[in-house]
Amino acid sequence: PKLTAPSNPTPNPNPSMSAELAATLNLLRGSMLTLPEALEAPEKPPGPAYQPRNLYPLAHPSYPATPLFASHSENALLFERLPMDALFFVFYFQQGTPQQVLAARQLKKHSWRFHKKYMTWFQRHEEPKIATDEFEEGTYVYFDYESGWCQRIKSEFKFEYAYLEDE
Repeated sequence: PKLTAPSNPTPNPNPSMSAELAATLNLLRGSMLTLPEALEAPEKPPGPAYQPRNLYPLAHPSYPATPLFASHSENALLFERLPMDALFFVFYFQQGTPQQVLAARQLKKHSWRFHKKYMTWFQRHEEPKIATDEFEEGTYVYFDYESGWCQRIKSEFKFEYAYLEDE
């Protein structure tokens, strides 16, 4: 959607400024006129106050003081809608958090399996050519998080069940 400038734009005080930059500044000025009042802020929910992991002492007062999703079920619903790239990002860059667990659950729902030896996610590309009680061998898609942040195909890969993360 195209943004429109306020009905009474401020004249461009700097002739060397581009028209696009002047229009952007007018949009910013207009948005400052519609800031919510402190009384419009929602009341604090009952329970212990949210404590952010990384404190930033000079945060703007309008910055949220509580997490966007308070409950585990709200978080789980959000993770069901995330694309694969976002799930992989959360899994590898939010380690040790409840979000990493939720991302892993969603990846498993999409038939991805985590290999503990290679620390990466694999998915069957086709039915395995060989399957025993200890391993299966065939063509797999794996997520390359180290060098390409993409999905790659590995043929004749031996997936040993001993390295399968099953939690």
